Amino acid sequence: MSQADVQRPGPSELRDPVIRQELKKAAVWFSLGLAVLAVIFLAQPLLLIFGGIVFAAILDGGTRLLGRVLPIGRGWRLLIVSLAAVAFIVFTIWFAGVQLAAQAAAFQATVMAQLARLMELAAGYGLNVGMVDPQQLVSQAMSSLGRLTSAVSSAIGAVTNMVMIIVIGLFIAVEPRIYERGIAWMLPSGETRERYFRTSDRMGFTLRRLMAGRLLGMAVEGVGTWFLLMMGGVPMAALLGLLTGILAFLPNIGAIISGLLIILIGFSVDVPTGLWAIAVYVVVQVVDGYLIVPYVARKTVDLAPALVLGAQLIFGALFGILGLALADPIVAMIKAALEQKTMDDQADGPKRATA
Repeated sequence: MSQADVQRPGPSELRDPVIRQELKKAAVWFSLGLAVLAVIFLAQPLLLIFGGIVFAAILDGGTRLLGRVLPIGRGWRLLIVSLAAVAFIVFTIWFAGVQLAAQAAAFQATVMAQLARLMELAAGYGLNVGMVDPQQLVSQAMSSLGRLTSAVSSAIGAVTNMVMIIVIGLFIAVEPRIYERGIAWMLPSGETRERYFRTSDRMGFTLRRLMAGRLLGMAVEGVGTWFLLMMGGVPMAALLGLLTGILAFLPNIGAIISGLLIILIGFSVDVPTGLWAIAVYVVVQVVDGYLIVPYVARKTVDLAPALVLGAQLIFGALFGILGLALADPIVAMIKAALEQKTMDDQADGPKRATA
């Protein structure tokens, strides 16, 4: 045996380049598997953190907007916006839970009665719906939106999640650059960090504009629905307006749910009132869909409706109510990051060609 054969590393030695290369590949796949498991088991806290980021974007956007008309320090502007946001959330919960408790009970009874009437109408046309229970139908429809985790399924868990999102959002909005620099510190210095900062700025800009448009749409749909339904004599106009405004945060799915509720309540009075409810729903959705949504899309990121609906169904089925509510911002952030990466790659192309 020659001296070279004696010095050549064996297949079990780590100093063998082939062994090191295979170990790197195995480490990458093992880390990917761990990341997938972490996302599955940590989905709830991850969504709460992202919800806090979304709330922070709303606060930061309001602070920047207030700075255009009120020349005071950012801390004071953030305090004003934060107090206004928390006050609005508390007022909404109080208004819906206390003032409209009686209407909510009547609302459920009216919906059940209207569903029973629809079943009778369908049976009159020869459809075999005699074995369908309206209460069971509503339960199945709600469960089809996605499974609810144990933390979200109770009122205490929902309030706790909301408080956590608000607290996380407040901490991030107070000093967002600290967290941005913290992530950048874990990246290699140089071009990688510069690309990260550009991507982070673009994602933050997109999220702020998206949330501004979403809040504008919620206000227009909620107030417009309440006012028009009240003019037409539709009962529970305030409750329907509040639900429409809240559900407007969920594109596509929220509009369908609120429209069904409005129409069912309208026809519970008489046919003319039901037709007025349909007209109100169409007018509000046309204003939001053809005026507000296109404007927001031009200012932020143009998301295809089918893409948003598919993401809502997937995230709702996987992660429940939080996933359903945050699907649209998540898709917008991913698209903004991919667009920035494409722009960076196109800008780096001529540099590599001339190097």
